[in-house]
Amino acid sequence: MSQVDVRRRVSSRFLASELRLIAVRRRNQVGLAALAAVPVVLAVAMKVATPEGPDRGDGPNFFSQILGNGFFVALAALGVELTLFLPIAVAMLAGDAVAGEANQGTLRYLLAVPVDRTRLLAVKYAGIVMGAFVAPLTVAVSGLVVGLLLFGGGNVTTLSGTQIGLGTALLRLLLVCLYLGVCLSALGAIGLFLSTLTEQPMGATIALAMLTVTSWILGQIPQLDWLHPYLLTRHWTDFGELLRDPVSPGALTPGLLSAGAYILVFLSAAWARFAGRDVTS
Repeated sequence: MSQVDVRRRVSSRFLASELRLIAVRRRNQVGLAALAAVPVVLAVAMKVATPEGPDRGDGPNFFSQILGNGFFVALAALGVELTLFLPIAVAMLAGDAVAGEANQGTLRYLLAVPVDRTRLLAVKYAGIVMGAFVAPLTVAVSGLVVGLLLFGGGNVTTLSGTQIGLGTALLRLLLVCLYLGVCLSALGAIGLFLSTLTEQPMGATIALAMLTVTSWILGQIPQLDWLHPYLLTRHWTDFGELLRDPVSPGALTPGLLSAGAYILVFLSAAWARFAGRDVTS
């Protein structure tokens, strides 16, 4: 067996081990449960507090359409959790990636296997990306199930006022989750960089959560409109474009390019920091 084959086997085994560790870690399981609980609470509150009737609201926003179609519970929950809960979930994974290993004293043992630091960093980021995509999918599935159970389904009215079938709407919902997964992966890249700067995973987690909240706040200040195009969260809510008919791919391009730029810059920064780091713990 060649040296390349050995390295690939080790890398695949290392990646599988990392993903398994993330999946079985109790706090990650609790975090996913919390993400899934929000749509349930939202749907039950809408069912109990809002009387049924022909008036479905003044406009085509997600909350106003929940009573008419449970499909919108998933979208409303994603919108609610995108500002804080989803970023915190990714921040927890990113904070643990390097700082958690250093804090537990296992980082030098990971580097003892025949995998260099670049490959280790790539595996860690792959685990973060997995979480970045699983988190919105968890919210969407939970919201979809409870929404259809409590309010039923049927044709879905888009933000353009047209109607599409439920099957097409489900595909749109999947695309929404994938788009948000890319956005959250950019957040994860920043978190990975922060995780290389400290041995305290909670510090990296809190810093990343505060960075996200700050980005949202700055985006609401009109006097800083010159800064808005560069903010991390600027294009996160563009997922609503996928609920228009027809979908304009160009409307999603700025968000994808912004996420790609953040990923490139902060993965490079994380590599530059971690490659020369003195690992003594």
